[in-house]
Amino acid sequence: MKPPAFKFFAPNTVEEALTLLETHGSEAKLLAGGQSLIPTMNFRLAAPEVLIDLNRVNDLDFIRQDDGNLHIGAMTRQRAVERSDVVSKLQPLLFETMPYIAHPQIRNRGTIGGSLVHADPAAELPAIALALKARFKIVNKTGERWVDANDFYTGMFGTAVEEHELLTEVMFPKSTESSGTAFKEIARRHGDYAMAGVAAVVGVDAAGQCDAARVVFLSVSDAPLLMENACKALLGTNLSAAEVDAAADIAANQDADPVGDIHASAEYRRHLVKVLFSDVVQVAAERARA
Repeated sequence: MKPPAFKFFAPNTVEEALTLLETHGSEAKLLAGGQSLIPTMNFRLAAPEVLIDLNRVNDLDFIRQDDGNLHIGAMTRQRAVERSDVVSKLQPLLFETMPYIAHPQIRNRGTIGGSLVHADPAAELPAIALALKARFKIVNKTGERWVDANDFYTGMFGTAVEEHELLTEVMFPKSTESSGTAFKEIARRHGDYAMAGVAAVVGVDAAGQCDAARVVFLSVSDAPLLMENACKALLGTNLSAAEVDAAADIAANQDADPVGDIHASAEYRRHLVKVLFSDVVQVAAERARA
């Protein structure tokens, strides 16, 4: 199938893109990597009257560090992040997760900003952003604002980016030396959307006790889900297998409320939450101690 007719613009600067957004409003869609938008247009699930292509806005394509913080431009290709030594050094969780995203052909075109703003509840990058306490730079014609990951996702395919606004970069704060991270997901085939996936950041103090924990799941809610009660249960523990398993039970039965679909039943997803929570937290704890 082919998409319905639309007007096409290819700005060269952020300012030009914002002017086009202000002019066309809700009639317009932004095109980044196009790995989600183009298929939905071809299937007539989306029919924007105006398409604003950001691929010529070179100022949005960068990976840089600033005092240990990692900054990534919204138009940076996922493949570039996957191959970046800077990302590997500063944010190993993000680096570890990148190969799980779809397939190499998709990552060659897909962008960091496009995936984050698309806000698919089964996507890996929104969960990583929430786990790492990322901050999002959003601009409009009158200025800019930074939004914390906790406030960025508003529901299924929903974010804090408003009609006339544009996400320009995401910042991942400097990691602490006493923290460890891990990622894992379960899919029928590598590259398929996961039935459930989890990202964990675990901190330990000098005595080996847990002093920080952020465990975020994908594909078990309408947005990336922070397991708040389970994370609180980990604090102050020695992160033994029994203590982690107890927190995993809380995650599965209190924090998560998965729904079933053609890929997995709700009961099976709840089982995956418990198993993945235990596995990934224990790996992150071992890395933190190391």
